[in-house]
Amino acid sequence: MSISRRRLLATGLAAAATVPFGAGAAAATAPFGAGTAAAAPPRLTLPGPTGPYPVGTTALRLLDRSRPDPFTGQAGHRELMVGVWYPARDAGRLPRAPWMEPAVLRKYLVDAGYPADLIATPLTSGRIGAPRARTGKSPVVVFSHGARDHRNGSSVIVQELASRGYVVFAIDHLGDAYSRLPDGRVVTPVEGSFTPAVYEADARFVLDHLFSRPSDRLDLGRIGMFGWSKGGTATARVMLADRRVRAGLAIDAPMLPLMTGVVDRPFMMMTAEYTRALEPAIAQFWDQLRGWRLNVRAAGALHGAYGDLQVLMPQVARITGMSDAELRTWIGDLDPARAVRIDQAYPVAFFDEHLRGRPQRLLDGPSPSFPEVAYLP
Repeated sequence: MSISRRRLLATGLAAAATVPFGAGAAAATAPFGAGTAAAAPPRLTLPGPTGPYPVGTTALRLLDRSRPDPFTGQAGHRELMVGVWYPARDAGRLPRAPWMEPAVLRKYLVDAGYPADLIATPLTSGRIGAPRARTGKSPVVVFSHGARDHRNGSSVIVQELASRGYVVFAIDHLGDAYSRLPDGRVVTPVEGSFTPAVYEADARFVLDHLFSRPSDRLDLGRIGMFGWSKGGTATARVMLADRRVRAGLAIDAPMLPLMTGVVDRPFMMMTAEYTRALEPAIAQFWDQLRGWRLNVRAAGALHGAYGDLQVLMPQVARITGMSDAELRTWIGDLDPARAVRIDQAYPVAFFDEHLRGRPQRLLDGPSPSFPEVAYLP
């Protein structure tokens, strides 16, 4: 998500903080703070996963001493934060993990020029530190976020995979992410843009970390990766360079800069605005796919359609009285509830077929369950 969109989000949240959920448009126009000094900030909500397992989560700080940190410039000190999401048990009484930690959210809003305590962070369905479910060895999926985003920006997909038995490692690419380290440091995106090559190196280091500490709970012979936007391009780069990843999913990725080589393992693209018809780099990458491949697109989808903002922004709109026309600049014409169903169905089907060997009819062609999804030749 670009900084201009971040500012627009903060604008909406500024109004959201002045009224409770369900208040009409007239209330949303009241001056900030008028009669609301004692009101708690409103909390947006996220849909829960649909799989058979509750979801547990924990966070890891990783340190790669083999390369300099492009964020700090310090030699031999590339830091990453990684959220681990997994099938859990006995999780009901444990606290739910925030979508964005409160201190991070406050910094995010202040950076956008607004008061720090405008909104309470949404809560995920992940229970912090929950015991792992007894599932045997789980397939692994690595997630890479987009530019100036954070590791929970696609939590609908991540949690759905975890609820169905996958262990997901979601990376905060520090320096291009909003995040918090265990020592309390809150880090934000720096000026300038990290390249997908940095994201690729981060993801491959996470794989190195997993292989250096083999676990009887992780099946390192069944690893997939997915990413949104720049993270989708990084997924393509990892698939080109690292055969440990057996299946890749790119969500509306620009595929720039141009890449060389071929991918002979399964690769799927869920596109919205970055399409093969409009972007030569994507068309070129498509031609480099020599294994199983699929490209789907939901009608009316914008760049963020397959992410959490697709369901969060309509809530902001209801609170603030945002016009339908303005809301469409965020979510396009794809109904948020339908977007959630797409998010929960297609990535799981892809990884189930190509990591678990379970054929999925959903991937064979147009489905009556998803009439808005086109299967592009």
